[in-house]
Amino acid sequence: MNQPRTVHCNKLDQDLPALPFKPFPTEFGQLLYDRVSMQAWQMWLRESPRYINTYRIDLQSAEGREFLENQMKVFFGFEEGDLAETAWSAPSDEPSKS
Repeated sequence: MNQPRTVHCNKLDQDLPALPFKPFPTEFGQLLYDRVSMQAWQMWLRESPRYINTYRIDLQSAEGREFLENQMKVFFGFEEGDLAETAWSAPSDEPSKS
């Protein structure tokens, strides 16, 4: 039986199971394949709709794909910078007043 591939995850700074596929047929896709764990990728998949919805990104457009790729580079720690603000906010821990 094949042992799952592991990588030292750039985002989580741990040796973890790797992506079983290159997410994009580009140099950036190769970087993700080589340096991002499946766990971090799943975190991004939960996060990315917030950017797509907040900014109404058209992933068919070069501009939309470039915006999202730039957010990914910051999210995974490949580039310095701040992630764009999204309309989503974490649920409050305060009990609702009813």
